[in-house]
Amino acid sequence: MGNTDKFEMIANTYDTPERIQIAKVSSDAIREYLVDANSKNAIDFGCGTGLVGMNLVDDFNSMLFLDTSQNMINQIKQKIADFNIQNADTLCFDFEKEGLSDLHADYIFMAQVLLHIHDVESVLSRLYEVLNEGGHLLIVDFDENEKVVSDLVHNGFNRTELTDMMTKIGYRNIQSKTFYSGSKIFMGQDASMFVLDSQK
Repeated sequence: MGNTDKFEMIANTYDTPERIQIAKVSSDAIREYLVDANSKNAIDFGCGTGLVGMNLVDDFNSMLFLDTSQNMINQIKQKIADFNIQNADTLCFDFEKEGLSDLHADYIFMAQVLLHIHDVESVLSRLYEVLNEGGHLLIVDFDENEKVVSDLVHNGFNRTELTDMMTKIGYRNIQSKTFYSGSKIFMGQDASMFVLDSQK
């Protein structure tokens, strides 16, 4: 996935108060869309150090923390051990390079991950294959922001365009809303964040 080398370097110092706060509001936004999650299995896709997934791990029957950065995964493994979490597992894997046919989930969520992915459509297509019938993909990310100029990340997303792309892949019942705005939260710029729920 994009920028893996950067994440490898910052894994040990990633959990800042600001990131913990945004992860909290992100996981609360995701939780609003969960239905009967305690009998379902989930994937925290592009989990980083698991800031969002750790807030939601008790909501699900089981959770897989998946990231391309081994150092991030090591941070998660430590947290799982420290808190003696029984229903979580980890996987270091890059969906931008290949699909994974034996992986299936009822819920996949990705928080501030899509902006790092170069080929958005291809990864969303692969995640569609992973979802069980009726399963949900939840995306938390930044609304499109013309003030953000970067070669490393997308400058947020136009939700109408994103919805059209996802509909073409096969996702249905797509709904989204802005749930958070903050100052200097996106590449030093004020920005708003959305949550999008979709179903296979």
